[in-house]
Amino acid sequence: MRQTFSTRPTDEGAAVFDRRAAALVVLALAAAIGLSGPTFSSAAFTTTTASTVTIKAASDWTPPVVTMVAPPTPVVGTVTLTANASDADSGVRDVTIEQRAAGAGSWTTVCTTATAPYSCAWNTTSVPDGTYDVRARAVDRAGYSTTSTSVRTSVANTTAVVLASPGSFVRGAVPLSASIQNSGGLTYTVQIQSSVAGANTWTPLCSNLSSPYSCSWTTTGAANGTYDLRAVATTGSSTFTSAVVPNVTVDNLGPTVTMTDPGTPLRGIRTFAATASDAHSGIDQVALQYALSGSSTWQVLCTRTATPYSCSFDTATLADGTYSFRAVARDVAGNVTTSASVTNRVVDNTVSSVSMVDPGAVLAGTVSLAANATSTAPITSVRIQYATTGSSTWTDVCTDTTSPYACPWDTTKVADGAYDFRAILTPATGPTTTSAVVTGSRVENDPLRGVDVQAINGGSTAGLLETGDRMTFTWNAQLNLASVTSGWTGANQTVSVDVTGRSLTISRSGGSVNLGSVDLIQSYTKNPVKFDGTMTASTTTVGGVARTTITVVLGARTSGGGGLLNTVTQPGAMVWNPSGTVTDLNGRACSTAPVTESGAMDVEF
Repeated sequence: MRQTFSTRPTDEGAAVFDRRAAALVVLALAAAIGLSGPTFSSAAFTTTTASTVTIKAASDWTPPVVTMVAPPTPVVGTVTLTANASDADSGVRDVTIEQRAAGAGSWTTVCTTATAPYSCAWNTTSVPDGTYDVRARAVDRAGYSTTSTSVRTSVANTTAVVLASPGSFVRGAVPLSASIQNSGGLTYTVQIQSSVAGANTWTPLCSNLSSPYSCSWTTTGAANGTYDLRAVATTGSSTFTSAVVPNVTVDNLGPTVTMTDPGTPLRGIRTFAATASDAHSGIDQVALQYALSGSSTWQVLCTRTATPYSCSFDTATLADGTYSFRAVARDVAGNVTTSASVTNRVVDNTVSSVSMVDPGAVLAGTVSLAANATSTAPITSVRIQYATTGSSTWTDVCTDTTSPYACPWDTTKVADGAYDFRAILTPATGPTTTSAVVTGSRVENDPLRGVDVQAINGGSTAGLLETGDRMTFTWNAQLNLASVTSGWTGANQTVSVDVTGRSLTISRSGGSVNLGSVDLIQSYTKNPVKFDGTMTASTTTVGGVARTTITVVLGARTSGGGGLLNTVTQPGAMVWNPSGTVTDLNGRACSTAPVTESGAMDVEF
């Protein structure tokens, strides 16, 4: 936007007015820009008086980048602390460098500098010796700020002994090294000690060390576990103890690893897997390997660093033949374990493959069973079989000689229950191939029926109809919820709950609710009464069978009842008369046989 003010100054006072007017325009624009905090736009504003002032703000929505340069450790006296900071848009306004005692306390400003390199002098004699964290905080000209990750150093302005960390996980012979800061020219002897982590009970690992105060820790003499380490320096009658190096895990125990049998024959893309665990440092990686039978040359199928330790591998990249497979696990400490080999597994990519098509979770009536089969040789037949889950007795359903390989199965000829399926391919040449077993299917030819009805007191008075009371209706299978009420998916649905004497029914505006009716056995009201309510559906699994449960919750009473609601004190068992309009996922209508409330008799609601 460009706006021009034209004046004709006739004297010095008029010229002053022009300059003041321009200044006011600039201030107004600056205030408008500042209203939303540290943001800029690319808009330009121009005003013209006796002179022209132009303001343009550059876009900057990105905070600066800042890192703290790690100082040496330990530090003595005055040291230079440096941070690197940049901002690609508005530029760095300033960098503040701060310090605090390691891991605790508030941050103290060492300096604030606006000029690169962003560094300042830290007089460490102003703080007690010890370990400190140092960080940097950068602010750009748009007002955004970023705080760096802190770095750690030790201040040693008096004599101090420092034990270098050998690492978080160690095994075998571990080099240990200590150093003495500000020794004052004195001669020291150093002892390096260990303690079970947190116990503060110290045992010598190396004693009488002279400069350069190093030794080898034979960890095989220690129990696997976590230890604290420290160094103790002595000169004359003076003793100096280092800061504790905590939680060093000794792990000389190799991981456990087992190669999963990939099966045989192997063809196409197959999954190879292993299981592995480690009690101390944890698994670093697991390599799955193969070798041609008779060869000691192992090749890597894949390497995994996290569970599951498995990968898909195209066996067609291997020459046909007999192979062995194994897994090699390495833990974080470096211990390596090789699994037992799974031997004599045939890779044959010239033979057929066959897979059974999953027929579905619930089977009723006559269903289609199908298999997919391929072979480099002509396919003679594909045989489809079933077995009761958990058994090894397989029964033929059909043998198909042409693709697509499928046949009908009359499930009414078998007992209801869980079944497995497989397919067997017979090629014109070569051995037969059996598919993987497909599990998880259940034959359910019993009619859809209600199995239970329950009432739960959700209000303040047992035996009295009131807000919060609820009822649950359960069927023996999953329902087509749209058959309960049109378009319903099981989500929260507003309904009306009608009670007349002993009878309870559910309805809703704009459509029916096919839940049937409930005989409450006892009279809860002398007059008809109506409550608002909500209805939701959920799925529960009982004995491997998914069932639908519908819950109705009473809301506020909307009509009837008056002061004539009864408080029932005599326990009873309700009787539910399900609606025959409801259907299951296979379209079977529900039985209208009455369902008596299960469990001990109680006072409803």
